[in-house]
Amino acid sequence: MRSIRLIPIAAVVALLLAFTAGTAGASPAGSVCDQQLGKNIPARADGALTGTEFAERARDLAGPQRDALVSNELLAGNVPSFLRHLEAVTVRDAGNVITVCVLPDYLALGTDRDFVFVPLGLEAALEVAKRFGFMLPTRRIVNAVYAASTVKLDPQPLPAGDQMHSTAYLLRHNEMIRAQRDARGAPLGALTAGDKKDLVLTPRLWKTPGRVAIYGWHRATGTPIQPLSTVHGASYADYSHGIRLVSERVYVNGVQRSLADVLADPRLAGLVSDEGPLPQLTERLASLLGGPATEVSASTVAWLPRQGNARAAP
Repeated sequence: MRSIRLIPIAAVVALLLAFTAGTAGASPAGSVCDQQLGKNIPARADGALTGTEFAERARDLAGPQRDALVSNELLAGNVPSFLRHLEAVTVRDAGNVITVCVLPDYLALGTDRDFVFVPLGLEAALEVAKRFGFMLPTRRIVNAVYAASTVKLDPQPLPAGDQMHSTAYLLRHNEMIRAQRDARGAPLGALTAGDKKDLVLTPRLWKTPGRVAIYGWHRATGTPIQPLSTVHGASYADYSHGIRLVSERVYVNGVQRSLADVLADPRLAGLVSDEGPLPQLTERLASLLGGPATEVSASTVAWLPRQGNARAAP
């Protein structure tokens, strides 16, 4: 009699998550996404800081001071090679298929052998994304990335307190992620999620100016630890935050379009945003980078959620 091979429960759970997401899936790198976009990140210079060297230099830094160091390093090309390609994440409804191209993991500084995942405040994150030709994800894109990820790490929160924004905490968490990845034999460069929360785009950024929006850190069940929140100031960043870059170019039914155009299109926006269309996104993002924190135009207010739906989650 033929023996029956039992499938591990973890494998069954992974299959169910991918199937029940139904609307999200990963495509092989390069099958759809224009890999040239990854080359917008400058080449890493010989002698650039390793993760260990960065940690020493940033030991006593936090907030905007650390952001300045991190941004300078990233914009100079100090990015590991495993983050220099795009992964395709596909979402669909009854009539449309949209492919979003994302970096396989959160932004990090250093080499493949010696790197550190680096959080940033909102303005620094938006500036780095813009310079590289990318954007931040929406909440729905974060969910789709998790569903499509081939490496789903378990969130590992550290005790809360004033030390959360310190470089020491950042390094401690970095080593926890590394240990978990090594224990699972998870390769660098595979589409990965569960290791950090995301900085995200949401209408709340303009409803409550001067804040940063965070969301995610999904458990194995597919539910996030962090609901959408704008309780922190725009310059705040702690060890749990990650910067996932999303290409400005997406593919709608195989046709290339800009993500900003898709988010403004009432027929398509629902596939990539669960907060309704986000028109004039390029101008809105420019206002976050350059305009006064309290300045909100009438055209901005027109597409914000109604007051009764605009309460920030903790």
